[in-house]
Amino acid sequence: MRRRAVPAVSAVAALLLAAGCSSGAGVSPGAGGRTAPTDPAAGTTPSGRATGPVPPAKGSVKVLRTVAEGLRTPWGLAPLPDGGLLVSSRDDGTITRIDEKTGRRTELGTVSGVSPAGEGGLLGIALSPGYASDHMIYAYFTSASDNRVVRVLYDERKPAGEQLGAPDTVFKGIPKGRVHNGGRIAFGPDGMLYAGTGESGERGLAQDRKSLGGKILRLTPEGEPAPGNPFPGSPVYSQGHRNVQGLAWDDRQRLFASEFGQDTWDELNAIKPGGDYGWPRAEGRSSDAAFQNPVAQWHTDDASPSGIAYVKGVIWMAGLKGRRLWRIPLRGVQAAAAPQAFLGGQYGRLRTVVPAGGDKVWLVTSNTDGRGHPRKGDDRVLEVEVS
Repeated sequence: MRRRAVPAVSAVAALLLAAGCSSGAGVSPGAGGRTAPTDPAAGTTPSGRATGPVPPAKGSVKVLRTVAEGLRTPWGLAPLPDGGLLVSSRDDGTITRIDEKTGRRTELGTVSGVSPAGEGGLLGIALSPGYASDHMIYAYFTSASDNRVVRVLYDERKPAGEQLGAPDTVFKGIPKGRVHNGGRIAFGPDGMLYAGTGESGERGLAQDRKSLGGKILRLTPEGEPAPGNPFPGSPVYSQGHRNVQGLAWDDRQRLFASEFGQDTWDELNAIKPGGDYGWPRAEGRSSDAAFQNPVAQWHTDDASPSGIAYVKGVIWMAGLKGRRLWRIPLRGVQAAAAPQAFLGGQYGRLRTVVPAGGDKVWLVTSNTDGRGHPRKGDDRVLEVEVS
């Protein structure tokens, strides 16, 4: 159970501007070898262009089926290695296992200590890098006093509803609020735990050197500041974020993150260790070289981005207010073409998108979160083919 003071963050050079917005969404792949984090500029030429193949400018989306429906405030999703999907419920504080073939649901149990209110509650979940042997599930949730990361033992031999052990607090002290609680967690290719936080509605926290709000954190699985972090002894990996909602890595181990803007621009960012992403001094692209510019930006009515997934050179981004699935083809750390929107309004608010292997993703809707228009059976998990 640790909370560390955050040292000063030095200004860094801005990313090269990428392709613009369209007027017309994370989760990481499994953790691999524990290598140092990759700078977003790696694998590109001095001009910022990729040295490898670039995906087509236009793609396609086909919803293959509804895997499960009738879910209540679903938020995070974690595929199990032996089959099955774990889904967290923000307001109920429960984790449910879904059989992805039959849609059958089994409630594992309730994560104790969750105190849901507003945008807070049981949010992102991720499997331990050693899940095959330790059967640990990591969860980011809002408690009565803060946002925190815990891990719980999943024992499927026990009766349904009793399969979760008592939470072991890994990291605490992240600011909480009725809004902007962040919540996405993911283990990176380096085996470290990344957490996206929000500034909890207090804008200044994003630039506060001593606050954990409005940051991306990089931790060991035990909750210590990860080796190789840009500021020794600090969990902070990047700062100047309003409300980080999506995390994903490309095939060169470069980290991308989505975040809510306020009234003007939502962002998809390529995350540079030690980078400052501008909030609240900048929203969207800025001419200030102290801030990193986004890969792409959207008007807030078109996106309000949540989870993201990387599949074959493309970032797929789920949109809440925008009620769309966005496709952003990449050329290195730039957008290779204007973002393309799919599923406009067909399934309502879209919360989480996770790679499902090959050219497929799992997509989670979010119409029962208090800001949608729920209908019977409205919140669901979809299997979607993408290209």
